[in-house]
Amino acid sequence: MAKAMYDNENTVQKSFDLNYIPEYLIQAQWAEFIELKKVITEVYNKLGRPLSVLDIGIGNARIPAHLCGIKEIWEMIAVYDGSDNAQACVDISSKNIHEAGIENKVSAFLFDAINLFSLGKKYDLIITTWFTAGNFYPDDFSFDTYKDSDIPLDLTRNEKFIQIFKGAYSLLNSGGEIIIGSCYKDNDATRLKQEESYHKMGMTIITDPLDSFTATKEGFWSQRFTKEKLISYLSFVDQKNISFTDLDTYNYAMQIRIRK
Repeated sequence: MAKAMYDNENTVQKSFDLNYIPEYLIQAQWAEFIELKKVITEVYNKLGRPLSVLDIGIGNARIPAHLCGIKEIWEMIAVYDGSDNAQACVDISSKNIHEAGIENKVSAFLFDAINLFSLGKKYDLIITTWFTAGNFYPDDFSFDTYKDSDIPLDLTRNEKFIQIFKGAYSLLNSGGEIIIGSCYKDNDATRLKQEESYHKMGMTIITDPLDSFTATKEGFWSQRFTKEKLISYLSFVDQKNISFTDLDTYNYAMQIRIRK
């Protein structure tokens, strides 16, 4: 049976290693980071106080490790909690947090985002970065048998995605925001770039052009989105409080802001 995403420590290390990451992904990292700094500043100025932040899928703690190097931005953050459902990522994050000397503000803990309703804390800013939102695949998806199926998976609704972000929305303070950045745009050129990324890490693709996601035999999954699909998934939010920002000029990735 295929391992769940990020259970394999060697694969996790490759997914963070710039030697295995195509330039499209590297530049998407920086594009979303630039936009995130703008959001932090805007929300800080609106609320008039340092922010509480939850990072869903903290990965290797890349975001706080970069933010802390910018004094003006770092002073806008009071506390930065990072959750991840993979112990390998929590271990890597904790090590990087310690090495950066930011344990006074930042912590990483093992937690499945599907249970956000139970977290019992409120935040001003809840973020997912580097295409994490596209990793939330349905519980009944089989990495072992999907390649043999003739019926494309219907993602008109993705109940896991909806439950996670509905839970996140319930944790927002008034005036807070959810930032989903980056999200793959659903088009054929992006699909090919996704496949290139996985091939570069030595994985085997089990999906085809009819699917609106790319998955691998090794248990990795990444969904692509249209604006219309995201709006339908986020139906619990007033549409006027959802906005989209292109992260490039070639129809590859976008950031989504959800205001409360």
